[in-house]
Amino acid sequence: MARPAPALPDAAALRARIDESGRLGVKVTPGTREEAVVFADDTVLVKVRAPADKGAANAAVVQVVARALGLAPSRVTLLRGGTSRSKRLQVSL
Repeated sequence: MARPAPALPDAAALRARIDESGRLGVKVTPGTREEAVVFADDTVLVKVRAPADKGAANAAVVQVVARALGLAPSRVTLLRGGTSRSKRLQVSL
């Protein structure tokens, strides 16, 4: 059975949340049933299937955010929050 496609917002709406220095703050929920990027007030919530074990969730966050922005995963890097649910990403547009 194929996995469902992630629920992703409009790329322009997500790009509007990136600050002038190319940084994006996200809050991550690992181990979810479906992958998604959703907006809640001023927060970008990223839900990933990968467990929070040995960096698997961090790699999945980079992949999902890059897909939501329509970018290659190499253009999104983790700056802070390697062991936290709150993360700061650097995005090269």
